[in-house]
Amino acid sequence: MKIGLFIPCFMNELYPDASMDTLTILENLGLDVVYPMEQTCCGQAQANTGCSHEASVLAKRFLKIFKDYDYVVAPSGSCVAMVRENYAQWLEGEEGFEHLKKNTYEITEFLHDIIKPENLKFSFSFPHKVSIHNSCHAHRELHMASMSEKNEPEFSKIKTILNLIEGIELLEPSRKDECCGFGGTFAVSEEAVSTAMGIDKVNDHINTGAKFITGVDMSCLMHMQGLIDRQKLPIKTLHIVQILAGGK
Repeated sequence: MKIGLFIPCFMNELYPDASMDTLTILENLGLDVVYPMEQTCCGQAQANTGCSHEASVLAKRFLKIFKDYDYVVAPSGSCVAMVRENYAQWLEGEEGFEHLKKNTYEITEFLHDIIKPENLKFSFSFPHKVSIHNSCHAHRELHMASMSEKNEPEFSKIKTILNLIEGIELLEPSRKDECCGFGGTFAVSEEAVSTAMGIDKVNDHINTGAKFITGVDMSCLMHMQGLIDRQKLPIKTLHIVQILAGGK
């Protein structure tokens, strides 16, 4: 099984430790992991701001770089959703696109759907209370957890994987699938609304009694951590890979 590791551009620049943790998790499974040095942005930011031509260029570049891997794995639900749910408008009919679309995974769902929980065993403990943050793209486009607006059995791939770690206590905010307000370029164009939503979401996580907030999108966690730092609130964010790579 040959894995193409995709690291979102902002994580590569701002969160190298979490990026390396993603590699560590995959290598600990004995997988053949390759990080293509020529990779860049997936084009999500460009698409969000209406720059369709620029996004199409990046989508075609992404396909060229990653189409020959068995799986493409990334520590970002929103970037994976970009590939699976939005690339078709530019890449439909292109050689290798259907394979890329089918086999691009956020790392937690890759562990859950492909590796399978029964084949995972973590040798460390993480004896802390952790509140689960369901980011919008991963939640509603990748369907990584049940949605409150749908009449469906409750499930969470994030909780299933984290529950394999000894000592961890998983909690959820009262509005468990409400947006944190980041929304990519929305946080820039609607700063006041984004900030208000973020503060409301952080306080909902704090009310669980958790020490940490975790999720699969560093963008959401970055947004909330900024608000936490400014207001000196008693909680901290950790990307899920920062827990799964060793419980630090």
